[in-house]
Amino acid sequence: MAKYRCTVCNYVYDEDKETTNFEDLPDSYTCPICGSPKTAFVPEGIQKGDESIETTVADKIVEQLEAVGVKHIYGIPGDSNLPIIESVRKSKHIEFILTRHEETAAFMASAHGKMTDELGVCISIAGPGCTNLITGLMDAATDKSPVLALTGQVAEIYLGSEAFQEIDQIELFKPFSEYAETVARVNQALSVLMGAVKYAYKKPGVSVLSTPTDVLVEKLDEKIRVPNKRLFKNETRAKDEDIQKAAELINNTDKIVLFAGWGARHSAEKLLELAEKLKAPIATTSRAKGTVHESNEYSLNVLGSIGSKHASKAIQTCNLIVIMGSGFRQANLIPPGVKIIQIDFDPTRIGKTFDVDVGLVGDVELVLEKLAPLIKERPKNQEFLASINKIRTAHKDEIKADSEDLSIPINPGFVIQAVKRYADNDAIICVDVGDHTYWFFKKFICEGQRIFLSANMASMGFGLPAALSAKLDYPDTQVLCITGDGGFGMLMADFTTAVREKLGIKVIVFNDGKLKNIKKEQARDSYPEYGVSFPNPNFADFAKTAGGEGYRVEDPKELDEALKKAFDSPKPVIIDVLVDREKMAAATKRAD
Repeated sequence: MAKYRCTVCNYVYDEDKETTNFEDLPDSYTCPICGSPKTAFVPEGIQKGDESIETTVADKIVEQLEAVGVKHIYGIPGDSNLPIIESVRKSKHIEFILTRHEETAAFMASAHGKMTDELGVCISIAGPGCTNLITGLMDAATDKSPVLALTGQVAEIYLGSEAFQEIDQIELFKPFSEYAETVARVNQALSVLMGAVKYAYKKPGVSVLSTPTDVLVEKLDEKIRVPNKRLFKNETRAKDEDIQKAAELINNTDKIVLFAGWGARHSAEKLLELAEKLKAPIATTSRAKGTVHESNEYSLNVLGSIGSKHASKAIQTCNLIVIMGSGFRQANLIPPGVKIIQIDFDPTRIGKTFDVDVGLVGDVELVLEKLAPLIKERPKNQEFLASINKIRTAHKDEIKADSEDLSIPINPGFVIQAVKRYADNDAIICVDVGDHTYWFFKKFICEGQRIFLSANMASMGFGLPAALSAKLDYPDTQVLCITGDGGFGMLMADFTTAVREKLGIKVIVFNDGKLKNIKKEQARDSYPEYGVSFPNPNFADFAKTAGGEGYRVEDPKELDEALKKAFDSPKPVIIDVLVDREKMAAATKRAD
């Protein structure tokens, strides 16, 4: 016997309890609760069919994701995705992570892709669940993180009829996704799923599968696709003649700066080998911060408005920049006459906004393997490096001064140096967007820590979900979230997710009751400060009521003790630090 549900009011017609099979009811039958016609009812659970088939489309989708290596699916359950949620419940290899908000789920999927280079998966219901995913998925799309969104949808037979919570999902996601399709038929389910996975890895980027409920509950016994016969790495190697041309330009030019982006994040050893041969300093993008230990003599730290003055000075005074794995949005910093070599797997990014003397289309690691042996070793250019090191020394003095500043309200720079004292060298640090971002990227010297942020979208709210994702993927690694009160306040309810899942993340909140970055922008444009201040709750008390630990710090002399207790605790912890509302980090401009 079967059950049929009214899609308008959710009344269930149960054939076990009624005297008549649903299909035998007259066409004039109406829902006894809301009066909807018989056509408004859809089968509940597994539909009729071949009784020898025990698996549904939803089961096979989950089985295929298991084969691909998915371990977690983040999201919120609801009527239009319950068949998949039930299949995940039965899975022995995939865990469902319930979040408070779909934006958190999408950010977690994006963060997983960034940290592991593997597919992140989030799930939502139809309607508002889909729209809530957008910001996190945009982060994945612009930061090139492989993500699959499974979006629940109303029954396929009602698409286009203005059904409850129906929106055109494909039209919604298509502008920023690599692949967006509806699973409209049983026999296409696994094909479109594998297509979605392949396209998510291609760029990488976002794939979206819209999954109508009536299709999900249909029976399917099709064999899953074997990943190693369907998924292949997109490795690109530059032409030998182009590598030779690059080597000749490097060998015949002095005052060289190496610039490493996200595409060079796995190439630290090769970067250092090249730097040591050339005696050339290395600057990085914000996303690649820490790829090379920033205490290394050749490290310039980050280039750009949230970076260091000595990185800017190096770019201004060099004769050649070797750009690796970056689109180099700092093109305005390049002085006239400077030569450029650019390495990227995506040919459209090479020379996109500036002229390039040699373009090498290929993966950074593969290109450097061939390029490095062709480079001649040279002595240090003392004059070039001395001018850079003078500014670097001043930068170190600033950091030392911050670490000793015991003023009240607390100097944000003091907080950064206190965190540095307790951060493990292999820690994962997830940084949100705000004034604290400038303090962190300018003043935190990475010595093995891995740093993650919403780089291209620069979306507030990323830090906490990213930390949750990191702790799920790396349970034995110290995971920190560096966030402002603005960004943390957006998704702070998901701190309870950390408590429920026993994820011992440490959240350091820069609490100033103000959107200081916006205040800076208002001042820059000669506007008065307006609409940027807000009252805050006691974040430490919130942590305690949520089941974690919390410490509120108003005196810098108490910060070390609070951090020590927090970092020693196995629980998720919030350290609520009241920082100076008026002390702001300035954007880095051209060095003098």
